[in-house]
Formats: sequence, C-alpha cells, structure tokens
Amino acid sequence: MTIRHETVYHYTAALTYTIQQLRLWPRAEAQQRTLAWHISSSGSRHPFTDAFGNLSHMLTVTKPHHEVRIIADGTVAVAPLQQGRLPQAGEFSPLVFTVPTLLTQPTPAVMDFAHRHLQAGANSKQLLDLAQAICGAVAYQSGSTAVTTSADDALTLGQGVCQDHAHLFLACCHTLGMSARYVSGYIDPGNSDHAESHAWVDVWVEESGFAGWISIDVTHACFASDNYCRLAIGRDYESAAPVRGVRRGGGEETMRVRVNVSAMPSEQ
Repeated sequence: MTIRHETVYHYTAALTYTIQQLRLWPRAEAQQRTLAWHISSSGSRHPFTDAFGNLSHMLTVTKPHHEVRIIADGTVAVAPLQQGRLPQAGEFSPLVFTVPTLLTQPTPAVMDFAHRHLQAGANSKQLLDLAQAICGAVAYQSGSTAVTTSADDALTLGQGVCQDHAHLFLACCHTLGMSARYVSGYIDPGNSDHAESHAWVDVWVEESGFAGWISIDVTHACFASDNYCRLAIGRDYESAAPVRGVRRGGGEETMRVRVNVSAMPSEQ
C-alpha cells in the first residue's frame, strides 16, 4: 500500500520550543516489509527504538516558530494473515501486556461488561464476539472523545472512536488476565469512508495448535489482514501514539491531519 500522512500544528503566538515523539515508521515484522519510507519535518529528528521495539524519532524545534509540519510517506508490502494470526511471537513475553494503564483500567463497570461478554482463554471467535459487543455498547462517533478518554469513560458515554474501542477491549482482556496490546497504524479503507489512520489490538491466544498473537480490528469486529499497516505497539494510546509531545509558548493550537492510503497497482 502507498501511504501519505501529514500533520500540521499551527499556533496563534510564537513557540520557543517544541519536542515531539514520532512513531511514524512502519514496524519491521514478518508479515510487512517497508519498500520505501521518508519522514520530513520542521526542526531536527533523532532516531531511536522505544521500549516496545517501535522505530521512533525525537523531533525538536528550538527556534521561534508558529507552525510544526510533519510528513511521513512511502510504500509498504503487507502479506495476508490467516484469521489475523501474526507469524512471529515477537521479542517480548505476552505477560508484558497484562498490565492495565490509566486508559485501560478495569473499573467496576468495565469488569461487569467484561464478565458478561468474555471468558478466560477465549478463542478467536469469542474475541470477535467481544469486539461486536463493544461496537454495540460504544457507537462510533468522530470527535466524541479525546486522547485522554479512558475505557470506562467511553463505556459510560456510549460513544467513541477506534482508540476507545481498542482501550475497552484491552481493559476487558486485562480483567480476565489475558495478554492484549494496542496497535496504531493505517488501514486501506477501500471504497468506505472510514478514517485511514487507525487503532486496533493484538491478543495472545492458544488454540488449534497455534500459540501467538492474533490481530483484531475492534471497530469493524474483524481480523486484521493485508490492508493494515502497523506503526507501533504498546499498552495503550499513550505508548503507541504516532505523534505526541509538549511545547513552550504558542498561544492557541490548531491541528490538521491528512492521511491517504491506497493499494499499490500490484495489490489490486
């Protein structure tokens, strides 16, 4: 697939300093191969690999500025997945991803929901049923929540976006001691109007001779496959966000994001 992701921050007053952590480089995984990729931005960037193995950059702008522009673009080849099964377990123990966070905390309401829709050791079909239940409880509504919205907040509100669906799914899994992690990346929407920047989950399962991660798009209640490009994994949005940082000065901030994803000619 070919991808172009542009993020522009504009400020009503000059900033004196900006620092952003970028997770905008496709992960190096067995099922996806980066054919070409480039990041351009204001300021300077320093590459590093974060605690979860995500290829990342630290962006800093130290001169006075009214705008920060970040563009990531390139092509990635992704292989099909059988029922969402990832071909490698990765370098971390699944137990790393049983730890709740502030965004995925199993509150009483979340625990009640989890016990009604999930059981320990659930198989792939049962996990898809959980995704369907989450979609029924938290209707997709763009702009209804913020990046600070927790799983409990979204469940109470009854509305949210893909990251809220992912957080609630993770919270349910953690309630029952199951390993599950957050995934950020892109989806080729095909003919639909779904946002192309996306979030979903990986869950550790042991079934039918398979022990490993399966990738589930909670928002669509389906397995992820070759129309998904993975940027980062983490325990929640905060540890896998494509762009996240702080600034000094700047007055009021506005942000514009444009993402275009399409299949390469050979993929069609």
